[in-house]
Amino acid sequence: MRLLDLFCGAGGAAMGYHRAGFDEIVGIDNRPMPRYPFTFIQADALEYVVAHGHEFDAIHASPPCQAFTVARVIHGRPHSDSLTPMRIALQHIGKPWIIENVPNAPMRADLILCGSIFGKPQLKRHRYFEFSWELPLILLPPCSHAKQIISVFGHGGHIYNGVRSWRELMGIDWMTRDELAQAIPPAYTEFIGRYLVAHLKAVGAG
Repeated sequence: MRLLDLFCGAGGAAMGYHRAGFDEIVGIDNRPMPRYPFTFIQADALEYVVAHGHEFDAIHASPPCQAFTVARVIHGRPHSDSLTPMRIALQHIGKPWIIENVPNAPMRADLILCGSIFGKPQLKRHRYFEFSWELPLILLPPCSHAKQIISVFGHGGHIYNGVRSWRELMGIDWMTRDELAQAIPPAYTEFIGRYLVAHLKAVGAG
């Protein structure tokens, strides 16, 4: 099955989908990503999906989240909304898609994941996921974090304060510090990817 990974970063989401069963993954980002673990193409994500999205079985998109985080207030820099035009493009392609972003993003929160759900109470990295198809009922344990956490802004707590510990906590062993700070833990998309694979099989795709 072929997955298109838009705004791919260094491949945290892609690795989860690979573990869920996708054997061909193409990542798109407008910056070089030399550590991306699958096929990488440097390109504009919106332009690429319009031209090539129909060639894939499913599409994942993680538009830049800076416009919706508290960091926009801290740094005082304006950021454009790339999520909304991406959703419009995806809706016209007709392939199953998933959009991932942060709390406060202009999207449905069909599923909310965090590290504590996967046995990592120090990992306070909440992510919203919007789906183009209806998920089955998913019962998740309540979010419950430790007092000492790894910050979503990339500043470690007193325990998890080094790149080596970050990698262990995130389940990522190939990224730099800055890449880790932006990454989706593979456990999140492995979990979602299994539902996506089941959906594709149900509709006869892949």
